Amino acid sequence: MSADHPPEPTLEAPLAAVVGAGPAGLMAAERLAARGFNVTVYDRMPSPARKFLLAGRGGLNLTHSEPLERLLERYGPARSTLEPAIRVFSSEWLIDWCQGLGIETFVGTSGRVFPKALKASPLLRAWLRRLETQGVRFGLRRRWTGWTPDGALVFEGPDGPETARPAATVLALGGASWPRLGADGAWTGPLDAAGVALTPLRPANCGFLVPWSEALAGRFAGEPLKRAALSFEGVTVRGEAMITADGIEGGLIYALSARLRDAIARSGTARPTLDLRPDLSPDQLAAKLAAPRGTRSLSTHLRKAAGLSPVAVALLREAGPPPAEAEALARRIKALPLTFTAPKGIERAISTAGGVALPELDGAFMLRGRPGVFLAGEMLDWEAPTGGYLLQACFATGAAAGDGAADWLARICGDRPYLT
Repeated sequence: MSADHPPEPTLEAPLAAVVGAGPAGLMAAERLAARGFNVTVYDRMPSPARKFLLAGRGGLNLTHSEPLERLLERYGPARSTLEPAIRVFSSEWLIDWCQGLGIETFVGTSGRVFPKALKASPLLRAWLRRLETQGVRFGLRRRWTGWTPDGALVFEGPDGPETARPAATVLALGGASWPRLGADGAWTGPLDAAGVALTPLRPANCGFLVPWSEALAGRFAGEPLKRAALSFEGVTVRGEAMITADGIEGGLIYALSARLRDAIARSGTARPTLDLRPDLSPDQLAAKLAAPRGTRSLSTHLRKAAGLSPVAVALLREAGPPPAEAEALARRIKALPLTFTAPKGIERAISTAGGVALPELDGAFMLRGRPGVFLAGEMLDWEAPTGGYLLQACFATGAAAGDGAADWLARICGDRPYLT
């Protein structure tokens, strides 16, 4: 089996159906199949894990090596729901799982964990081969549209509507970012119709719109801003960003995107401050700026004395005429005000906030009021920063939901693990 051409299933009812062929869904399928249950994975795309493959273009940051307690803090209000799954299916477990597929990993200088190949395709190929040996089948080009009145799954397939009547279902349909890769948030319609409580989907780990001047946007769109720090609501992070024609994005911005997004929702704008030289104290920077500049222009002096890049100088001027006095200029460089007017669209966000409200689930990730239906991955109402935390939670909740579904099937099927 290959990622491009997995076998189509015959359409007798599977004992377990997994809807969504991203990392959470594939992990749920693996856990179910390992327990001896027949599994069919459905997805609306023509091949599995399209967004997973896209993530691999950036090196595929699988998880983070930091201590578990610190890692769990990254999930904020969702920690209590996700913690049991992540404690069992931890970063160490995930590294061992990769090893079992023949995929070597390494820990980068930031503590992030990557496959040595720095791409997703070898891992996905090995994973699909394992699923094939387990007997997992795929029903691709099938969009889930809800349930029939008597509880059957309904799909819009290549030849029209289809139904399936599994004894257990895992829904792992993703969020709503990068919809062309599969996760378009359309599942909110049938779940809302079924009375499931939902939190509105919102962009997470996203860029923001900034009303740049035409001069800055025209000259510096696409330019990286390196060696900077961003502060907002008492939290400061370091990293890099990218100036765009309509705003700013990049890891430096993503790290605070939830706070910034929510502030804009409350107040209409967010005003973080940018430190263009976080490695220097205000006094150190002022001393450098106080050096005689001779016949040099201010822009040249800022580059030579303060070490500012051309884009940093342009950002400094964007806030108004730079102060002439060295101490005041240093303060401006260390706390440059920015105005964010809106998050960029969810379709280009790295991930999604919102989704199925966590109180809708029991401890096994089963949907309350709909026995035998389990949920996993990004369609749940949690968010986390980039750095491996997103995939870690997708893998962990997929494994937990798969185990929950397997336990459910074991209870209702007794010693009949296969549907005939």
